[in-house]
Amino acid sequence: QVQLVESGGALVQPGGSLRLSCAASGFAFSQYWMYWVRQAPGKGLEWISISTSGRNIYFADSVKGRFTVSRDNAKNTLYLQMNSLKPEDTALYYCARDCDTRLTVTTCDYRGQGTQVTVSS
Repeated sequence: QVQLVESGGALVQPGGSLRLSCAASGFAFSQYWMYWVRQAPGKGLEWISISTSGRNIYFADSVKGRFTVSRDNAKNTLYLQMNSLKPEDTALYYCARDCDTRLTVTTCDYRGQGTQVTVSS
């Protein structure tokens, strides 16, 4: 079955950096579009990056220029490098698959348990 396990979340000061990892199993990772999505307290799910099977990467405007994504298909792992973090980046971050990003609130068929990122001084 599809399993997605995120790690790397932490408490970080504004302006700091974090790297999240997502270990995927149970499916042919290299053939799927993979997403990073997040959910801030009291808000819906928000997509922040899309990594296609063709190695194209897209970012939401809210994180463009600050976050980067990479994937290691040999290790079935997706990464999210977050720089210049802001308090508004505070959220539960999920690795996800099969997401619909067309609406204001993103929906995903599969996501992990999430890893908490808190940006605060």
